[in-house]
This record gives sequence, C-alpha cells and structure tokens, in this order.
Amino acid sequence: MGKDTIANIITYIRNADINKKGMVQLPFTNITEKIVKILLREGFVENIRKHRENDKSFLVLTLRYRRNRKESYKSFLNLKRISTPGLRIYYNYKKIPRILGGMGIVILSTSRGIMTDREARLEKIGGEVLCYIW
Repeated sequence: MGKDTIANIITYIRNADINKKGMVQLPFTNITEKIVKILLREGFVENIRKHRENDKSFLVLTLRYRRNRKESYKSFLNLKRISTPGLRIYYNYKKIPRILGGMGIVILSTSRGIMTDREARLEKIGGEVLCYIW
C-alpha cells in the first residue's frame, strides 16, 4: 500500500476545521504546496507559511472562519477526495463538474500542472479530478 498525500492533506484540514483549530500543520511536498496555494488564491485559507523543524519542512495554514451570531465560529470548508489511487477519475474540459453552480472549486491534475476547474476550462484541457472544495 502506498501513501495518499492528497487524502492526508484533506483529512488534516477537515479535522482542524471540525475542531475549530485556527492553524493546521501539513508535511511539505510539492503537491501539498500547489494545492495549498490554490486554496489561498481562491480564499479558502487566510495565510500560508513554510516552517522548518529538525530537517523537516512543514506548511502552516491559517484557516478562515465566518462569524455567526448564534455560534462563535462556523466552519467554512467542505472537502471531498474524488480520484483515489485505486480508482482514478478523469474528465475532459467540457465535462468538468461545477460545484454549487460555480461557488466551489474542483482541483485537477493536468498535463500543465495542478489547477482549478475554471483555469482548465479556459485552457481547454482536462485531467484527473483530485478533489472538490466548497
């Protein structure tokens, strides 16, 4: 059995969001960095910084929360892993799904790198669907 780093990223972020942790520490990989930069660019994460400790690199994310009158904080992220190591899911650019009518994003792994569904549609390329975020 191999490691599924994307599922680990999603699980770290989801658990921190459920437990109302303001920050989450992720192990640094190139895929992790690209996915987290997309989350920052799309506004799902407030801040990213790289942290080095004992010859290991980490990414420290500051999660974004909404204030609500009834609850002090309301979770902002919903993440779902789509393509798994045992079952890869591919779409061409015409069939990439829209999440909540365009409110959410689909992260794809394409021949030109990891990108969102909007970028893939603009460049007219398809790829492997990594996850949905809304």
